Amino acid sequence: MTIISTVKDALSEIGYPAKAIKTSQVRALSAALFKQLEIQDIDSTLSVCETLLKQRDWACSIIAYDWAFKMKKQYTPETFTTFQHWLFTYVTDWNDCDDFCTHAFGELLLKYKSLFPKILPWVNHDNFAVRRATAVILIYPMNKKDYSDLFPLTVANLLQNDEHYLVQKGYGWMLKVLSKHEPETVIKYLIQHRSAMTRTAFRYALEKLDKTTQQKLMAL
Repeated sequence: MTIISTVKDALSEIGYPAKAIKTSQVRALSAALFKQLEIQDIDSTLSVCETLLKQRDWACSIIAYDWAFKMKKQYTPETFTTFQHWLFTYVTDWNDCDDFCTHAFGELLLKYKSLFPKILPWVNHDNFAVRRATAVILIYPMNKKDYSDLFPLTVANLLQNDEHYLVQKGYGWMLKVLSKHEPETVIKYLIQHRSAMTRTAFRYALEKLDKTTQQKLMAL
């Protein structure tokens, strides 16, 4: 039996796709199935992950990105090529963008921060989810409080004029996470760029600031 058959049979046993299931159910199933993989070196595992991604199926994608994240100890700078290919080929909406970039791809950038310049061209991609990824991928390192040599304000500047509301929310989210570590940096940025930023991004960015500061910024 192929791994795809195994995954689909396991999903079927919990009712998918005939009935709605929770992401937490898929993740629990993913963890159990991962233990059954006979070979767990990164090359073979990522190959299986891509086979899952080719199914263009919500649950299979969650499992694929989860298994890729489980291989984080074996990441190398060359893993970027595979992950970028996945981003360009299989990521089509905000949910798969966020799942991939706040786990596996974010971990890769955390581990090899010298890759940062390679993500900047994404801001010009035709797919809004790829453009959103430019910001979202920084959230994982920032949540780990390990984002030296990564430059969220550079990304914010590049995405500032993006017209897609999910890209605006994406870089606003990134600034919101940054505000937990560097509130004054974000406050200064919002004051300086209040006219250029969309209100969507602006509101997202200030959500974690204290109430008084939020009110002052919203009054600008």
